[in-house]
Amino acid sequence: MSLHDTLSTADEFVPRHIGPRELDEIAMLNLLGYESLEAMTAQVIPESIKGTSVLDLPAGLSEADALAELRTIAGKNRLLKSMIGQGYYNTHTPAPILRNLLENPAWYTAYTPYQPEISQGRLEALLNFQTLIGDLTGMPVANASLLDEGTAAAEAMTFCKRLAKNKAGAFFASVHCHPQTLDVLRTRAEPLGIEVVVGVETEIEDHGRFFGALFQYPMTTGEIRDYRESIQAFQAAGALVAMAADLLALTLLTPPGELGADVAIGTAQRFGVPLGFGGPHAAYFATQDKYKRDMPGRVVGVSIDRHGNPAYRLALQTREQHIRREKATSNICTAQVLLANIASMYAVYHGPEGLTRIATRVQRLTSLLAAGLQRLGHETQHTAFDTLTLVFGARTAALHEAARACGYNLREVSAEALGVSLDETSTLADVQALLEILADGKAAPQVAELGDAQGVEVPAALQRQSAFLTHPVFASHRSETELMRYLRKLADKDLALDRTMIPLGSCTMKLNAASEMIPVTWAEFGGIHPFAPADQAEGYAQLTTELEAMLCAATGYDAVSLQPNAGSQGEYAGLLAIRAYHASRGQGERDVCLIPASAHGTNPATASMVDMRVVVVACDKRGNVDLDDLRAKAEQHSERLAALMITYPSTHGVFEEAIREICQVVHDHGGQVYIDGANMNAMVGLCAPGQFGGDVSHLNLHKTFCIPHGGGGPGVGPIGVKAHLAPFLPGHARLERKDGAVCAAPYGSASILPISWMYLKMMGSAGLTRASQIAILSANYIARRLEEHYPVLYSGTGGLVAHECILDLRPLKDSSGVTVDDVAKRLIDFGFHAPTMSFPVAGTLMIEPTESESKQELDRFCDAMIAIRDEIRALEAGTLDPQDNPLKNAPHTARELAGEWTHPYSREQAVFPLPSLVDGKYWPPVARIDNVYGDRNLVCSCPPIEAYGEV
Repeated sequence: MSLHDTLSTADEFVPRHIGPRELDEIAMLNLLGYESLEAMTAQVIPESIKGTSVLDLPAGLSEADALAELRTIAGKNRLLKSMIGQGYYNTHTPAPILRNLLENPAWYTAYTPYQPEISQGRLEALLNFQTLIGDLTGMPVANASLLDEGTAAAEAMTFCKRLAKNKAGAFFASVHCHPQTLDVLRTRAEPLGIEVVVGVETEIEDHGRFFGALFQYPMTTGEIRDYRESIQAFQAAGALVAMAADLLALTLLTPPGELGADVAIGTAQRFGVPLGFGGPHAAYFATQDKYKRDMPGRVVGVSIDRHGNPAYRLALQTREQHIRREKATSNICTAQVLLANIASMYAVYHGPEGLTRIATRVQRLTSLLAAGLQRLGHETQHTAFDTLTLVFGARTAALHEAARACGYNLREVSAEALGVSLDETSTLADVQALLEILADGKAAPQVAELGDAQGVEVPAALQRQSAFLTHPVFASHRSETELMRYLRKLADKDLALDRTMIPLGSCTMKLNAASEMIPVTWAEFGGIHPFAPADQAEGYAQLTTELEAMLCAATGYDAVSLQPNAGSQGEYAGLLAIRAYHASRGQGERDVCLIPASAHGTNPATASMVDMRVVVVACDKRGNVDLDDLRAKAEQHSERLAALMITYPSTHGVFEEAIREICQVVHDHGGQVYIDGANMNAMVGLCAPGQFGGDVSHLNLHKTFCIPHGGGGPGVGPIGVKAHLAPFLPGHARLERKDGAVCAAPYGSASILPISWMYLKMMGSAGLTRASQIAILSANYIARRLEEHYPVLYSGTGGLVAHECILDLRPLKDSSGVTVDDVAKRLIDFGFHAPTMSFPVAGTLMIEPTESESKQELDRFCDAMIAIRDEIRALEAGTLDPQDNPLKNAPHTARELAGEWTHPYSREQAVFPLPSLVDGKYWPPVARIDNVYGDRNLVCSCPPIEAYGEV
């Protein structure tokens, strides 16, 4: 090796990201019977799509070099103090929350808590979040977060549509709602035939026109209005009413539930979550008890385990789109869990007194500013919390320039008016500076001279009287010591990637490298308001442009939109683009969406949200799309065929040989091909959907491109499209295309895009290609090691799978009584998160090891699965009790080891089924949870401490 080669590869990132070492790779290939990675790949990738990859990125950078390059880009963002408001505010992230939660892989690498026994920590944090939301909004039930305020408002609109007695076709939205929320409402309403009427609530004459209404509280202009009469008028006409409420303001204001609202929605961003150019931020959704089983999103509930001890779980899971499919009312498959947990811990840290103190200070600073402006002769609204809207006429533009020159961004309300929003970070010095700017050449009053002047106030009739956050959890962790230990205690209850492989099929739980995560908390990315002037976000402009180009190279598409802030939103944006394309060609009648029976549940749910009719295409015995059935249904619906939604490699974990032909059949009948990018981790550098027939794909940056799952969010789901669909990508008031926003911020969850930028820059083309190959190698290695113990349900040419494999456990139920649930729970005793259960086929396990796991970890998992199969054989042979055995009783807790042991198998077999577990044993905090009990006795806020004693 030359000196140049030595220097250029000394700090290469690729071997840091990829788990198997060179000798491991050889051993794995030997087991499969291949001499090289290239030979194995050549066997897996179908001939028809070989050579379609157009990936041509520079050689990968070292971690240090990539961080240095990104630091230069970040430096192009200019950090002014934004007082734009409009739903986004500066906030202080408490240092112990920043260090022990946001920057802690025990929290950010965890998966959605579908396996509750190993998720008790984050479930408790989410239950705290639900309690926080319920208390502040005055609503009995709240969910565990949604994506952002705009999409939460859209969910509220369709919620009202389903449940209101009034079946009219229009939805009223107050003109005083945030503009970006109105834009998202319009996008979501149009395909469903809902008319969104924007107006002044006090001027409505015919409330019977509407099935629902949305108010902003306080108004986007800052004014505080009593909505009681308006709420009653809508409800008298059979409509439901939602209120978008500011959580910090609700510490001082009468909550929506006490005003009579049916729904409260909003954002928890100002509870410690950085601006981040628009996200990710946790939205909330709360409602009345009678509507709890229709609430969108996830709900954490309290149940009991098999010993009768209290335990947390996701409740009402049958409402998820995975089961309801085309009958689903939403395609939500994600939340903003990491950000909801930050918000919940912000409330735990400050408590009700601290939150009230922060809110009171903000309101007092706003009042001083208003008082000073009044002395200057400016009219301000009489009631306000943190925001003032001021009319300056022709001088408005000049005042904006003057403010920016002094380091402040003000809101551009109109050509003649501006807005000022104060927040937790505002100071008396800021108020003085604003007075001097807005004095516009006059002598500005001094803040010290304003004394007790009351510029604005909270109306007496709307001053909060009810208590909130009375549960002990919000009073027990005020010191940093206690909060640090509380966060550690919760993290210790959970299994995340910092402890073990998470072998979930289709969910791609791989390394979220520290070097990729570091830039997320840089102020240059976190401190930018999404509506800041473009010349202050030139770093973001460069970042997004470069990331879009790299994603185009990886997928073979011509254009990318980074706006969708979840995979579900990407699906939605993709079908909207297809729908708009057909309409632009005078073919708006095309409304049939073909979806294979194996598809992700979000696919049919998304199709229904854009008013497409789902027609299911059968799969053959090998799990491939049935070509004859596809041709027949494409022909049958040729005049109205809009799209095919297909996952590739297939949801069954194989590269379908006929993918080009499948795409061609759809194109021949005038349809567009949507290729779900959930399994893109098997294709980068090997083949490109945009080159073998796809018209649009969404990508999960929180899968293939290394953004962490964060316990069930954040995620990013951009879409890539061919050139003919590019004009129909999501728009935004802040972008060149003004309409078609699918979320509130123009670039969605922008502050986590640096993660994927870093990954792509450090891997380069060669590294990305190798990652795909090792992911495929690892999946086939597991399949080969386990096939004599569990049948592999589907495989492609040469008996190989793609990046994941499905083990068929159905025969075991007949032979031993063991179910897929039993195996999943028994894996917890071995220290593993279970693979994906019963999807896409009931009674199976879908395993995806990814490229990041070492051969040692793959073998550890295989050893666990083989040991479990041996226990099942003992059941089949009658040497284990069919009812009282390690599988039926799994997982086993440390608590049950104490005292008398009544089981016919030993304690050692229960908790140390392999000798390797003695060192570093994970102890589940609860035993198997009773799901039926939890659904029948739904409790979704923090129960009083006494309740635990009663249980």
